[in-house]
Amino acid sequence: MSNKICLFAGTTEGRLLAELLRNATELTVCVATDYGEKLLDKADNITVHTERMDEKEMTEFFSKNGFDLIIDATHPFAKEVTANIKAAAEKNGIRVMRVLRNSGQEVQGAKYVSCVKEARDFLKGKKGNILITTGSKEISSYEGLDMSRVWARVLPSIQSIVACQAAGIETSHIIAAQGPFSYGANVEQLKMINAKYMVTKDSGKNGGSDNKISAAVDSCVTAVIIGQPAQTDGLSMDEAICELEKMLPIPKRKIYIIGIGPGSRNMLTPEAEKILNECDAVLGAQSVVNSLNTSKPTYYEYMPENVLKVLNDNASIRRAAVVMRGDTGFFSGTKKLIEALKGQIVEVVPGVCSVSLLAARLGVSWDDAALLSVHGREQNIIYAVNTNKKTFILIGGEQTVKTVCKKLCDYSFDNVKITVGERLSLSDEKITSGSALELSNKDFDSLAVMYIENPDAKSKFCCGIPDEEFIRGEVPMTKSEIRAVSMSKLALSKDSVVWDIGAGTGSVSVECALTSFDGKVFAIEKKSEAVELIRKNKIKFCTDNLTVIEGTAPEALKDLQAPTHAFIGGSSGNLREIISVLLKRNPDVRIVINTITLESQSEVSEIVREFGFREFECVSVNVSRSHKTGNYNLMISQNPVCVFVLHGGAGRE
Repeated sequence: MSNKICLFAGTTEGRLLAELLRNATELTVCVATDYGEKLLDKADNITVHTERMDEKEMTEFFSKNGFDLIIDATHPFAKEVTANIKAAAEKNGIRVMRVLRNSGQEVQGAKYVSCVKEARDFLKGKKGNILITTGSKEISSYEGLDMSRVWARVLPSIQSIVACQAAGIETSHIIAAQGPFSYGANVEQLKMINAKYMVTKDSGKNGGSDNKISAAVDSCVTAVIIGQPAQTDGLSMDEAICELEKMLPIPKRKIYIIGIGPGSRNMLTPEAEKILNECDAVLGAQSVVNSLNTSKPTYYEYMPENVLKVLNDNASIRRAAVVMRGDTGFFSGTKKLIEALKGQIVEVVPGVCSVSLLAARLGVSWDDAALLSVHGREQNIIYAVNTNKKTFILIGGEQTVKTVCKKLCDYSFDNVKITVGERLSLSDEKITSGSALELSNKDFDSLAVMYIENPDAKSKFCCGIPDEEFIRGEVPMTKSEIRAVSMSKLALSKDSVVWDIGAGTGSVSVECALTSFDGKVFAIEKKSEAVELIRKNKIKFCTDNLTVIEGTAPEALKDLQAPTHAFIGGSSGNLREIISVLLKRNPDVRIVINTITLESQSEVSEIVREFGFREFECVSVNVSRSHKTGNYNLMISQNPVCVFVLHGGAGRE
């Protein structure tokens, strides 16, 4: 096992390897300048060597220190250094691991040259300002150009500035800064000097070439690219790390899941900002990643399986930041991502959610509000607005502010006050208020936040809604007392999926929809008059999660979502076939059947014996209501009803 390593750094790859190996082995890091030393994190087991060495000096240095492995992570253009490392290592019988840098893709419209002098000769015959980003080491090779139109971007060291001045570049034309630079920073610098040409080396994505060249292309600046020498003898960064992991106890990678807030980088927490500055790569949805204007390598992936693939394919990413808009714990993909990243070191960094920001802008609290998101998910907006004085909704996908406002109007919420926050935290932030009716024909940003105020919200609904509250015709209806018993036997949860077969006026469907407000209710009814009554009661009771199906069961059940519960108030003589379909779609379905006739009760008993339910119950309900006759109140009996409960059938026909 190798335990004493010499690393020749000076590149992004070199700095990453130094960080990776600092606690895994005794490490000596060789850099060419004092500035390079400052960029390396200090550790007790890292020795930094800053003196330049020729082949003879390297041979003596290797012999004196007794290294087990030499890692050459120098710049692709440092051909002489690489040759010296190889020769000195061979003389000492030490293995060399050459780490290669991936070159960029050829860019249409760019000028490719083989060396600095060829770039200079090309630029001699051209007019316009030039930004040179190839460093100070070869700045003297641009001799012969009109230096009054040349700007040089170099490392912030005295040596670099002195070299530029010696080459005749004006001090005001020297941009001393440490890269790599973001796309936005490159655009701003090109714009600032009114550049017509930019000279860069093909130093790959880690060297910042992608951001530089993209910025030049988008700014209508000609990129003069000095081609990277062909590299065939060595390992890619990912291959090198995979090999080192077999040799040394290298720490596990760390993945940060970061909430970036509503959009502006100013809304990032200091912790999130620090992580983004120090991470190796940034992953997330394209719009979210681009909003950060980062110079780090980026991957437009946010689905858990795709994030995992990027990490598995890129061993060199040791600290990854997966960015999420808003807050990581508020309608975020964080939960699924954490599950996918089991075995990795994962840290979640929360952000400011847009609901919190809009509430702050409006001066209202949101601890007593309903919180919904319709971005890629279904939500019962009508129920929330009907039962809450305050509702916040994150808009996105197919659901827009306009569609939500129109749905509110469909349920007679025309006059509820709505406030829409668009592009919150950005320079073009906009907040608009009006009624649902006023905003129903206006267009808003696809990602927005709605705040809905309904002072007339209903606080709760009771089981067994009075019969007279329903819109009724000549269609039979399950009476309130029987309905209350049947609902208790159904034992619904808030997200149940219910089939109400033979729905009549829809009284049971409505109560199911109010109880399972996050679920779905399908009211199946064959009579047109009854279907119309169900639709009217759906609107009256604001049960948007109720879907009316006109037809006869079991044919009408064919394409419905599988039920968790079913209520059968009428079967049109098809009870056995209906039970069979229910059990096929969900063997654990809970079924409640109401019967009045002895024949129906007998049929249910036969079905129970045939299908072998693990739970069976029958309750006979006899209800009498008082009726005033003169000075007296008489108790008038209603038809006795048998309420059957069937649960967990064997699923056989």
